[in-house]
Amino acid sequence: MITLRNITLQYGERYLFRDATATIGAKDRIGLVGANGAGKTTLLKLIAGVEAYDSGGIDKANYVSIGYLPQDGIAAHGKTLFDEVHTAFSNVIDLQQKIEQANNRLNELDTATEEYAETLELLGEMELQLEDLDVARIPSRIESILLGLGFQSSDMQRMTDEFSGGWQMRIALAKLLLAQPSLLLLDEPTNHLDVESQAWLEDFLRHYHGSLLMVSHDRAFLDSLITRTFEVYQGALTVYTGNYSKYEVQSVERRAQLEKAYAKQQRELAKTQQFIDRFRAKATKAKQVQSRIKALEKVERIEIEQEADQVAFSFPEPPRSGQNVIEVKNLRKCYGDLEVIHSANIRIERGDRIAVLGVNGAGKTTLAKILAGVEPFQEGERIVGGNTSISYFAQHQADELDPELDIFETIERVAEVGNNTSLRTILGSFLFQGDDVFKKVKVLSGGERNRVALAKMLVQPANFLILDEPTNHLDIRSQDVLRGALDKFPGTFLIVSHNRDFLDSIVTKVLEVRKDGLSLHPGNVSDYLARLEARRSDLAGDPKANPPKKQTPDPKTSNASSMNPKEQRRLRAQQQAKLKPLTDKLKKVEKEISDLESQQSEYENLMADPDFYKDPQKSQEVLSAYDANKSKIETAYEEWSDLSDQIAAAE
Repeated sequence: MITLRNITLQYGERYLFRDATATIGAKDRIGLVGANGAGKTTLLKLIAGVEAYDSGGIDKANYVSIGYLPQDGIAAHGKTLFDEVHTAFSNVIDLQQKIEQANNRLNELDTATEEYAETLELLGEMELQLEDLDVARIPSRIESILLGLGFQSSDMQRMTDEFSGGWQMRIALAKLLLAQPSLLLLDEPTNHLDVESQAWLEDFLRHYHGSLLMVSHDRAFLDSLITRTFEVYQGALTVYTGNYSKYEVQSVERRAQLEKAYAKQQRELAKTQQFIDRFRAKATKAKQVQSRIKALEKVERIEIEQEADQVAFSFPEPPRSGQNVIEVKNLRKCYGDLEVIHSANIRIERGDRIAVLGVNGAGKTTLAKILAGVEPFQEGERIVGGNTSISYFAQHQADELDPELDIFETIERVAEVGNNTSLRTILGSFLFQGDDVFKKVKVLSGGERNRVALAKMLVQPANFLILDEPTNHLDIRSQDVLRGALDKFPGTFLIVSHNRDFLDSIVTKVLEVRKDGLSLHPGNVSDYLARLEARRSDLAGDPKANPPKKQTPDPKTSNASSMNPKEQRRLRAQQQAKLKPLTDKLKKVEKEISDLESQQSEYENLMADPDFYKDPQKSQEVLSAYDANKSKIETAYEEWSDLSDQIAAAE
């Protein structure tokens, strides 16, 4: 469908791309990965035609349409939300013209060629799209997409000028999804979405008729959607088969094979050079020497890519807090007439690892600010526990750094203790070394500014971390390092984030923020979403589910107060007898999960060994066992979630 031919793009002495070659076929699902600054966004812009390359070419048929969603910077004005999104259907005429072009092309092609088969498949997809664009169904399709992306029915007639930057990007995404281009180019599409909207988008893209090429730093989102991976690294574009997790394994294997081939080639080159040096002066060997010199010049040298630098740090050992870290009671927060938080109650205890979830606008960031003590509130109490020390990372903290200060000054000004050497050590762990520490904040990239903001947290040891979207601008490798540091952190933390993969392995509770209050759920984000989906399925399956109930008293509870102590003990014993089989089964499942995760850790340790791939048969057996074990863990967690719900209902 689309072919990249030897694309080269150079900025000064640096090659962003050198002879990059790849193909994008019909229905491809491709993840574009690489470190911050490697050129992922630029590649999307090249394919979209909004940026030029130096040499090479991008080939595509006229009937192939491309839709591009940048990370930010799009704003709509002057129309209602509904009317703005309705402009996406101006492509109906274009689609009819493309179908005509594809039909004409089919008449010219040999039926046995691959291009004929691809064109035929595209033609079928376009005809399906045209059928889907039935004018009578357009209003309902617009509303369906907008509701899926988190808008309300009451928003349809609001002017687009009223929506903030994140919602503007949702408007642009809605138009793109409704336009249904042959290829969707998405640059961090989940950045401005809450967890529920992400889940909706994931499902939509899974069933999308066209092709998809996207940049995302959410591993779970990538793993669930993509079947191919394009890696951008040091000017090279390397193509892998499989999702992100498989790419990680394959890239390790590829590097090991490359290093082996490089070592072998170096030995052969050294032998040839030794022969040339030894016999260069001998007339009897002149012909052989010249032959080997020419052969040496023609050898295509294997190049070993330099390992990408990674952030490496751990949080300092914090002082031990009391059991109750912080608590809010009957909290109420308003901005003018807008009530953001209503009668909220929550107690956070030592060792809690909490993910904060909720739809955009529910008050997640506001709650984080109140807990951190940087935002006032109208009613209620905020009670900080004994010996609690708080460190707060704001969502836009990286943007709030003083642009005129250099990196070292930024850290030095907030450091309570430490000398120049210790501060340089901290900055070095965030890849700021040598004279880099004297760079002005204003010249740093988004990822670099975020690393500076995170480094600020390390100079003041705290036992309660409040992090609001800490993974913004961090690539997946840097996210892994941050996650590892949090996993080893002995204190308490609360994280506002929509990055499910980042959260799942480190949080043990989910704090749901709603307009009407807060609720705390056991388990990680996947557990929470599974329960949410199960609840929706139950409601969808039974339209009469959860009807309004008459306020008739429950004889079991209404009579409890009139029971004598002996009867109350008997009632409690009966309830415990009913719960025991469930709690016993829950303990058994928890033991099973613990055993499976221990086994998974053993597999991961084996896979981390550089010699792991030297025995292909053994490594394949371990990889197969690892995948099978992963499925068992997912099944066990589902069972654990169901049992937890049953126990909660019984109680």
